[in-house]
Amino acid sequence: MKSCRSQILFFIGCLVGLFTVTNSNSVSADTSFFGKISLSPSEAVKAVTGYTGGSYSLSTISSRDRQKNLCIGFADPKPDHILVLEKDFPKLNIKVNSNGYDTTLLIVGPDDKTVRCGDDTGESKDASINGNDWKAGTYRIWVGSFKAGVRRNYKLSLQE
Repeated sequence: MKSCRSQILFFIGCLVGLFTVTNSNSVSADTSFFGKISLSPSEAVKAVTGYTGGSYSLSTISSRDRQKNLCIGFADPKPDHILVLEKDFPKLNIKVNSNGYDTTLLIVGPDDKTVRCGDDTGESKDASINGNDWKAGTYRIWVGSFKAGVRRNYKLSLQE
């Protein structure tokens, strides 16, 4: 009886430990897989690299963006990039180049309410967001793939 009780307490302890580890992965505005990007209006273009992957549905973060576009794709719960806009941008174009693989974008603004989502760009399966009225602040960016668990290298370009 005593060893059974010890095993049950050990099992409960493991569950509590697992729960703590799982919750410590919650999304923070200060952490990302591929780092922080700072952008000011004086910079014409900036580009960073990364790779897609994960099986976390981006529609869990938001099902639609501020223009009622669907938010789709799969990534990791942690954002891929943190974008810091040092000033307001009247216009900003963010584009994924993965050599034509099917990518998606989800960007959450500084107020956690402004969401922008992107999918195919014209003939290309790569995602982009070409939007107006970007307020200064910190944005979380997820670059996803259309199918869960697919890993594709990409270049993310930002241009005013």
